[in-house]
Amino acid sequence: MRPGRPEWLKPSVARTEILSGLVVALALIPEAISFSIIAGVDPSVGLFASFTMAVVIAIAGGRPAMISAATGAIALVVAPLAREHGLGYLVATVILGGLIQVALGALGVAKLMRFVPRSVMVGFVNALAILIFMAQVPELVDVPWVVYPLVGSALALMVFLPRLTKVVPAPLISIAALTALTIGAGLAVPTVGDRGTLPSSLPVPGLPDVAFTLDTLTLIAPYAVGFALVGLMESLMTAKLVDDLTDTRSSKTRESIGQGVANIVTGFFGGMGGCAMIGQTMINVRNGARTRLSTFTAGVLLMVLCIVFGPLVSQIPMAALVAVMILVSVGTFDWHSIAPATLRRMPAGEIGVMVITVAVVVVTHNLAIGVVVGSLTGLVIFARRVAHLAEVSAVVDPDGGQVVYAVTGELFFASSNDLVSRFDYAGDPDDVVIDLTDAHIWDASSVAALDAVEAKYAARGKTVRIIGLNQPSARMHATLSGELSGSR
Repeated sequence: MRPGRPEWLKPSVARTEILSGLVVALALIPEAISFSIIAGVDPSVGLFASFTMAVVIAIAGGRPAMISAATGAIALVVAPLAREHGLGYLVATVILGGLIQVALGALGVAKLMRFVPRSVMVGFVNALAILIFMAQVPELVDVPWVVYPLVGSALALMVFLPRLTKVVPAPLISIAALTALTIGAGLAVPTVGDRGTLPSSLPVPGLPDVAFTLDTLTLIAPYAVGFALVGLMESLMTAKLVDDLTDTRSSKTRESIGQGVANIVTGFFGGMGGCAMIGQTMINVRNGARTRLSTFTAGVLLMVLCIVFGPLVSQIPMAALVAVMILVSVGTFDWHSIAPATLRRMPAGEIGVMVITVAVVVVTHNLAIGVVVGSLTGLVIFARRVAHLAEVSAVVDPDGGQVVYAVTGELFFASSNDLVSRFDYAGDPDDVVIDLTDAHIWDASSVAALDAVEAKYAARGKTVRIIGLNQPSARMHATLSGELSGSR
């Protein structure tokens, strides 16, 4: 292997990537059909979206080995529009949403990920695992009894086979074995074909069938904004999760822009749009995939399986795919986070944020909403915690002519609210010094609080000097002091 050549050109790596992509492609088919049904469109719309999203993001995305395709979250966003106005408006929304994602990516929206607390990330992962498992439950209700031993056999194969060999991914062997068994034995069990008709040809590019007017733009814009935000949220969270699992870094800005490009292309090919698929990404990563080849392969093989091997793929028992996803959910859940030893050591606020994130995601079935609510809860808890870190202590000169108040800590809207009440305006001498050497002013609320302190002393004929400001604090105080009361 010559230096500088891509890693995926190595035969051993390419084999792992291609086989993993095949497993992902098989798992994508029933999910894409299900999401199409949620969105109220033909199954081919979801399958085409999964094909174009995976192929484009493999080239344009910032996180290798991550799978993007049609997703439930996106389906829920666009379903009302598709139901009330038709496929043309859905496609137009996908294109506009992709353009918004490109713009947000270029503006650096990915940097907001730094404000997502670790407890939210853990809650996100655990909620994801629960949702993946819950999505399999309907496939185990009101089904022939033989489905249950089939699922158990598939799980046993995937657990124990890797101990013997890892040349071929265990999920692929499990799917092939159960398909051969059900066909050979003539078992009447739910299959992929029961979920919908597979397409028989490739998608054709074209413009959305809508009137290109301001009214159309006004109609689809709110849906497009929601589409863009939900898609980016899930994609960036998934990219961060894969970073942690693989001990590698990825460009979140490129991923944001890449998601937009993929959705624009998907829209022009008549797809329903999408974002990162967490379950399929976990399958890919757990099978050892680490490069863009697996993502590209998953997209290409998805269409090959539908168009060339449609009749055979339609006979794959859902029990095999359910078993794959159950194992993914078990492997995804962070069991260490709920271990008694961990819970005893973890601050109550951190546990609360994790639980709230999980609860909101499970109730709403929307990972993006859970992350937003969890992050806001974490910020509130953090603000309450640091609000008590600002301390005020007074030292009066022996002669009683001056008092020095030493303020320590971070001054911002939460901690500065009770700052005004920490001074003895009536009892202090005429010369008051406020020493901020060990403090930092972060916002206008703190400047307003200091102005209020000065005003209260001035009303009693006393003078106040503020000393010890560091450069940023002094700059903010000089700019805002006296400008915030509105009484001038």
